[in-house]
Amino acid sequence: NNAAGNFMARTENLTPNAFNAIVGIVLNGTFHCTQVFGKRWISQKLGGNVLNIVTTYAAANCGSGFVVPSACAKAGVLAMTTSLAVEWAKYHIRLKAVAPGPFPTEGAWSRLMPSKPFEDHAKDKHPMRRFGRHEELANLAAFLVSDMAEYINGECVVIDGAQWLRGAGEFNDLLLLPEAAWVGMEAARQKKS
Repeated sequence: NNAAGNFMARTENLTPNAFNAIVGIVLNGTFHCTQVFGKRWISQKLGGNVLNIVTTYAAANCGSGFVVPSACAKAGVLAMTTSLAVEWAKYHIRLKAVAPGPFPTEGAWSRLMPSKPFEDHAKDKHPMRRFGRHEELANLAAFLVSDMAEYINGECVVIDGAQWLRGAGEFNDLLLLPEAAWVGMEAARQKKS
């Protein structure tokens, strides 16, 4: 499950609809997909694997400023993962989570890295001075759902090049953004809706 929805916003400016939209996509969407497959696997006496994508700030239990709806929802996905790992283990259904750090993706990256200077700052601050490569994430996911990882259940694996160990809260540096950048991001978000 890689249900994702996120945008940068000051929490005091969020509307209830904005908060509910992200929680609805991320937490509710992940739950509904997981439940549908779980019911099928249980009724057909099949084993199964669920791999949920969370965030480093959910895995580290530290949250992150300016992404409160996503932080809340991803923490909920992680709690669901660990809870169902226990509940469904007797059915040979394993649940795991991966918490990726920064992996540039088309679409999301432009919303999460509001400017080239901010992106450069994030890379310079990273212990490995780079962002993740997609094959690194794919290799981890393939292993976790393979028979080689049959005894791994209810775990969350962080893959971020030690980023959260250096300083929790992936987006906390948005405190450095000037007011004009916030106004521009809000205008761009309003234009898309």
